[in-house]
Amino acid sequence: MKIGVFSIGLDTYWDQFDGLLNNLEGYHGEISKKLNGMGADVVDLGMVDNTEKAQFAAKEFKQADVEIIFLFVSTYALSSTVLPVVQKAKVPIVILNLQPVAQLDYKSFNALGDRGVMTGKWLEHCQSCSLPELASVFNRAGVEYQIVSGYLQEDYVWQEINDWVDAARVALAMRTNRVGVLGNYYGGMLDVYSDLTQQSAVFGNHFEMLEMCELFEFRKSVTKQELEDKINEFGNKFNVSEECDHSEIERAAKTSVALDKLINEHKLGSLAYYYEGSGEYEDIVTSLIAGNTLLTGRNVPSAGECEIKNVQAMKIMDLFGAGGSFSEFYLSDYVDDVVYLGHDGPAHFAIAEGKVSLVPLPVYHGKPGNGLSIQMTVKHGPITILSVVQHRNGKISLQFVEGESVEGPVLAIGNTNSRYKFPMGARDFMNEWSIGGPSHHCAIGVGHIGDKLEKLSKILGIESHWLK
Repeated sequence: MKIGVFSIGLDTYWDQFDGLLNNLEGYHGEISKKLNGMGADVVDLGMVDNTEKAQFAAKEFKQADVEIIFLFVSTYALSSTVLPVVQKAKVPIVILNLQPVAQLDYKSFNALGDRGVMTGKWLEHCQSCSLPELASVFNRAGVEYQIVSGYLQEDYVWQEINDWVDAARVALAMRTNRVGVLGNYYGGMLDVYSDLTQQSAVFGNHFEMLEMCELFEFRKSVTKQELEDKINEFGNKFNVSEECDHSEIERAAKTSVALDKLINEHKLGSLAYYYEGSGEYEDIVTSLIAGNTLLTGRNVPSAGECEIKNVQAMKIMDLFGAGGSFSEFYLSDYVDDVVYLGHDGPAHFAIAEGKVSLVPLPVYHGKPGNGLSIQMTVKHGPITILSVVQHRNGKISLQFVEGESVEGPVLAIGNTNSRYKFPMGARDFMNEWSIGGPSHHCAIGVGHIGDKLEKLSKILGIESHWLK
């Protein structure tokens, strides 16, 4: 990913105040060095201090195809040196209103005596002078922007900047993601139905429509060696219950190999699926969970019931390194003040508390057939829950909440399920979350990443709803 950075200043100052430009370029260098350490390709255009350089910078950023631009206000600068850059680039802009220090040493400053020297020193610290001017002009020009205010050595500042880089990286990855759609929706789940055109318009991804017959053909071609290798992978990744018949393990392993081939054939980064068939097709659709759990754990999130909105949420969480496990609401405990979430579909074993168990189910609740399922609990500690919401007007937003996965009894029903605490309590959480309008599915990840999700929504140009 390419990110841009440039500083702004006023060229009239350089001959007036000895050493000012050199000091400001030193601060710029600190910022550029830290950005380079964030795993991106930095396009650094240095100091832009007049309109001619602004035109050059605008062209360079456009040609470089940067995803986001960091604008360092090094001292007072004319807004005319900035507007051409951001208007042509048409990418998210983050204004860095960063002073060299948290507080000027006023006593030493005033002891300098020479008003010319003092003015030069002040200009090294007057970043706030330009910020209102830039904001005013950007507002009037219809330019979207964000602001990070603080000082160069402040941890808060660098966490904010790092979060913006991460959010830009996720936006790029979503834009280049290929989402497989296998089968059809679970009939009657009206909340699950998605507008694929709107999804593509917001996230930029491609939807690949897949046929079950293709998976059927891949499954027919599975070799004995491929089957043995997959069964060994099950043994390594899962705690395989002794209750599992070997024939069921072979059936799931065969389907898992076929899923791998389907993913590779279409270069998919995520998959939404559901199907109800008979005969050999039922044999496939009732043996998908183990293979799709493996896919989810290796960064190809898979969502059952053809929940496309939720596989988008799962992919976002996965790209942030948080996991993203397919979940729905199970029940509320008003004594312990917790909410249970889980699902009988694929899980994200990378975020499990202990090893994931592969267990038999005599019946898939609400679905035909039976087979193997996943039983796991999400790691105890901080978590974030995300839903991609589609609204009445067709618009898409992100809804999320931070909470905790907590210890306590879970339901041994052959599903993933965990206990979660939220800042507002179980009762208010259920009310507020539901009123926001998401489907009954959501993606659960480890860690608190609300700040990053909020930034991602701003980069995508959509609304966000952070429950606090």
